Amino acid sequence: MKLNIKNNETAVFAVGGLGEIGKNMYGVQFQDEIIVIDAGIKFPEDDLLGIDYVISDYSYLVQNKDKIKALVITHGHEDHIGGIPYFLQQVPNVPIYAGPLAAALIRGKLEEHGLLRTTKLTEINEDTVLKFKKLSVEFFRTTHSIPDTLGIAVHTPQGIVIQTGDFKFDLTPVGDQPSPNFQKMCRFAEEGVLVLMSDSTNAEVPTFTKSERFVGKSIRHIFDRIDGRIIFATFASNISRIAQAADAAMAHGRKIAVFGRSMETAMVNGRELGYLNIPDDVLIDAHQLNSMPADKVMILCTGSQGEPMAALSRIANGTHRQISIQPGDTVIFSSNPIPGNTVSVNHVINQLSEAGAEVIHGKVNNVHTSGHGGQEDQKLMLRLIKPKFFMACHGEYRMQKIHCELAQQCGVPEKNCYIMENGDVLALTQDSARIAGHFPAGDVYIDGNGVGDIGNAVIRDRRMLSEEGLVVVVATINMQKQAVLAGPDLLSRGFIYMRESGELINQAQRRVYRTIKSTFSSSEKVTEASLKDAITSNLQEFLFDKTERHPVILPMLILL
Repeated sequence: MKLNIKNNETAVFAVGGLGEIGKNMYGVQFQDEIIVIDAGIKFPEDDLLGIDYVISDYSYLVQNKDKIKALVITHGHEDHIGGIPYFLQQVPNVPIYAGPLAAALIRGKLEEHGLLRTTKLTEINEDTVLKFKKLSVEFFRTTHSIPDTLGIAVHTPQGIVIQTGDFKFDLTPVGDQPSPNFQKMCRFAEEGVLVLMSDSTNAEVPTFTKSERFVGKSIRHIFDRIDGRIIFATFASNISRIAQAADAAMAHGRKIAVFGRSMETAMVNGRELGYLNIPDDVLIDAHQLNSMPADKVMILCTGSQGEPMAALSRIANGTHRQISIQPGDTVIFSSNPIPGNTVSVNHVINQLSEAGAEVIHGKVNNVHTSGHGGQEDQKLMLRLIKPKFFMACHGEYRMQKIHCELAQQCGVPEKNCYIMENGDVLALTQDSARIAGHFPAGDVYIDGNGVGDIGNAVIRDRRMLSEEGLVVVVATINMQKQAVLAGPDLLSRGFIYMRESGELINQAQRRVYRTIKSTFSSSEKVTEASLKDAITSNLQEFLFDKTERHPVILPMLILL
């Protein structure tokens, strides 16, 4: 992990967020000072069985914890703040600086993990300046699908390092949110931007991303033609979308019922911070909901990504305690499926349709726009910032590659554009850049309360159990007499149905018995481990020959 960073160089790196969508975490280092930008989580793919979240390997930051001066937050999405409690458990006492909404969301996370009293959390705005001995940090307004989105400008002796965070150029944001601060971006460019670390998510989209206000018009038009009950599903973090749905509901004389824990939290935070102007008398609970006419209510809920435990999924499969689909209901999905969630979303849509609801979703209905800028937004950022060097962030490899090509079109030399991996360190002077080494920055799995105690071997076992099943072999053995006293007996879970496979079970038991006897006869010194290895390999070979499957074999031997 020894890095070759010279005393006159500023280093930039990603602990997470490169080659992937999620767990964004970046660092800027000069000598003995490090500024950490964001600390997110990534939601697991379907093959990570039983895993709740994926976070970054913080070992480099743990080893350099005395150098960390601040954790600065671009915005309040989970892929940028979800890892903060886990980071603080390993690197305590790091002061956190975040905008009002992000700070409110972080406060809730810290309280949940018992870290609020011991953490310094400071609310900031775009005029805040953080000054340290060698580095200083400024902020600038951007727009995204959540309020209080900030870009980060770290002033170093070599020049300014800019991390855009998630952004698009929305010139007509909703909810009295300010538009992007072009003047401040241009001021940084005049002062000299050393490197731009920019959001690559929509690098494959060859346009400007539409304004959130455009979606608001579509929502109002859709509400105009609906006579029955409306169920509106979106991300709980998309306060702007919630505001527009609420405005449309109130304009049509509808009361609003909120379901889903994260949606309820978003409603509380949004109203407290002034982003949601929803009077108390507009909000109703489940009991009032069921007593009101269908054309006078809107249900606002989570579950637009098909999450199995979210409110909408439970409504769709009939397990929600307070809401069931009624004839005439219209369900609006105001989001696009995140990669990996398409199957789950389609399943929920099918369930809702089968239950009798009309479902409105997809680009054709204009009920969603991305919070990430397309190619034209990305090129505009490059032209405004005018960086000497460019590093594509927040995206998979193909997105980073296209983004680097856009940078070259905007005047950044090809040799100054970098597609890096998590853990790579880019060392910069005023007129040079080089890769100065690599530190471990792999995935760390969170399973319940366990952090990092689940490795690839466990995931592989879980995958095998889910695909092939389990066979348990039980036998009582007298090691001195080298005799089988009881068994062997076989138990199957997820492999075969034992009542219908008596002959196979009997053959397998005889195979195991012969394996035990032959192991004793072929060696004078037989151990429990050698017996288990012999049983496992022989039984696996036998079962594959009979079924062409590889179940997990678990020998349980009682030795006397």
